[in-house]
Amino acid sequence: MQIEFEVFGVPIPKGSMKSFMRPGMRFPIVTHDNEKSKPWAHTVTTMAQQHAPAGGPWRGPVDLTVWFTMPRPKSLPKKVADHVKKPDLDKLLRNIKDSLKGVIYFDDAQVVHVNARKTYENHLAVPGVRIRLEGGLPLL
Repeated sequence: MQIEFEVFGVPIPKGSMKSFMRPGMRFPIVTHDNEKSKPWAHTVTTMAQQHAPAGGPWRGPVDLTVWFTMPRPKSLPKKVADHVKKPDLDKLLRNIKDSLKGVIYFDDAQVVHVNARKTYENHLAVPGVRIRLEGGLPLL
């Protein structure tokens, strides 16, 4: 089985987890350091729901291929294709994997192979992400 779709917009990383204890509390409070990640994750989840498997989320191993297209600064020479600055590819990928959880597959632990790349936008591509998922077994 294969699913492929695009989400347009500036990709936002998941951010790092932070935890802290308040006086008198028994358990720590855990937060993300990037508040902009939730709207982007919601956008990805909404688009994924439009392409969700008819039988429910996949079970079994999943291969994930992701192409991030980042905004190109005006001062950057056209010959530069790869985006080698922040945000980190792994944090961008983590936001995508979490956004697909419960929609395309049950848990992001099912992702057994990842192919990811981030480049700058050009005259053919606008900022966003193209996602391809392969494998998985439908819910019986």
